[in-house]
Amino acid sequence: MKDNIVTHHYQVTINDRRKANNQNSFLMWFTGLSGSGKSTIANVVEQRLQKKGIKTYTLDGDNIRKGINKDLTFSPEDRTENIRRIAEVSNLMIDAGLVVLAAFVSPYKKDRDNIKSIVKDVNFVEIYINTSVEECERRDVKGLYKKARAGEIKNMTGITAPYEAPEHPEIEIKTEQETVEEAVEKILKFIEPILKYKNE
Repeated sequence: MKDNIVTHHYQVTINDRRKANNQNSFLMWFTGLSGSGKSTIANVVEQRLQKKGIKTYTLDGDNIRKGINKDLTFSPEDRTENIRRIAEVSNLMIDAGLVVLAAFVSPYKKDRDNIKSIVKDVNFVEIYINTSVEECERRDVKGLYKKARAGEIKNMTGITAPYEAPEHPEIEIKTEQETVEEAVEKILKFIEPILKYKNE
């Protein structure tokens, strides 16, 4: 089957789309435990970017699993496939000229490295939302930790499944020490020079 697949090259390029949007396109990947604050922070970052006229799109774990990845479980193998598909979707959105915000637990380092290889490291900003499992469990906004402790959820990251924290993220947010607004300002300051369109 693969022998019959031929890439078609269109005349409108990623650079054309970036130029038309007057912005760069890249992926901000928010990783951290469930309840760490990934989606909350990503949501505010996107709102601030929209006010600046930046064209964006946010991909979120729960929303993706209700659609494109609804056939996947939370087994290690399916988690890897979940992230791979999201990376490919993100890559298409980068090609479309958008700034993509993706908020996913993404517990495995090898999977996050694979994202970088798919979208290219120049288009990848890793944002580690560093919140202790104790704090996440205290918040338990979705009731997942309670269910995991009761044995109702298997492979719960931080409880019965591992989380491999990023070793060298571009941005690290410690939510037990920083407010949402402080986190957003830190992220916006970091990406400000990356946002600008550069003729390639």
